[in-house]
Amino acid sequence: MAIVYLSIGSNLGDREKNLSRAIKILEKHGIFVRERSSLYETEPWGEKNQPLFLNMALEIETELKPPELLRVLQNVEIEAGRKRSYKWGPRTIDLDILLYNHIIVNEDTLKIPHPLMHERDFVLRPLDEIAPDVMHPLLKKNIHELLNQFDRMSTSNHGIS
Repeated sequence: MAIVYLSIGSNLGDREKNLSRAIKILEKHGIFVRERSSLYETEPWGEKNQPLFLNMALEIETELKPPELLRVLQNVEIEAGRKRSYKWGPRTIDLDILLYNHIIVNEDTLKIPHPLMHERDFVLRPLDEIAPDVMHPLLKKNIHELLNQFDRMSTSNHGIS
């Protein structure tokens, strides 16, 4: 069994209901949700002109290998009502693999750990709630350290001391 961390978000329709529905669909596909963070309302990333997101992190357990898990997550998104529009656009549901055990995958269609996770508050904050001591296999820092580093960078970039 693999321990995997996912980021899950929604900014269309009943966001909380969309997240709950996606989790139920994950479980229907044999994915066991071990932990879930609180909900975090966040600004959109990339494309700013859209509704606020509700985000959370999940710790799951699965026998699926990374490519199989990615296919299942994409199917869950479709089953939960996602219609792909444009990059970083609004979405009913978004599921991303953040970490998969301690492995590194660098393929065209799949990158683990998620290549931008350490730059995204909406990923780090919920993940820190459920997995502060989990190590990022490339950056060699745990999630709590990455969140603190992100907070320091955000503060210094905004000229706040």
